[in-house]
This record gives sequence, C-alpha cells and structure tokens, in this order.
Amino acid sequence: MSRKSNCWEDAVAESFFKTLKAECVYHHKFAKKEQAARIVFEYIEIWYNRKRLHSALGYLSLEEFGRNLNKQNIAT
Repeated sequence: MSRKSNCWEDAVAESFFKTLKAECVYHHKFAKKEQAARIVFEYIEIWYNRKRLHSALGYLSLEEFGRNLNKQNIAT
C-alpha cells in the first residue's frame, strides 16, 4: 500500500473508468438504472474482456491473453 496522496495508487482503476465512460456511458442516454447496469455489464463482459485489444497485453484481448497464459502454465 502506498502513502497518502500518492497519485499512482488508483491509476489502473481510474484508467479503466475513463475508458468505460468514453467508450460506453457517454454514448447512451439511460432511462432507468437497470438499463444502465445491463449496458455497462454487456460492455465489460462482451466488448472489453473478449474483443477489445489492450496495448499492455501485446494487442491481445483479455480473453486471448488468459488463454495463452493458461496454455503456458499447463505446458510447464
């Protein structure tokens, strides 16, 4: 755990929420809380985890990266 006022502490979470807002939330007008929850869930589970390429993972999706990691762990 870092010290108080360390700006790097929440950088990963803040980056994710910035991406979520820019790519999903700002493109919709939600009528109900349930609709917002469903659209955000679908964005994360279908697009962000399965299809969106992440530069930090060698331009693989999270799902592809996880599969490759499991293959490596099984092989060793």
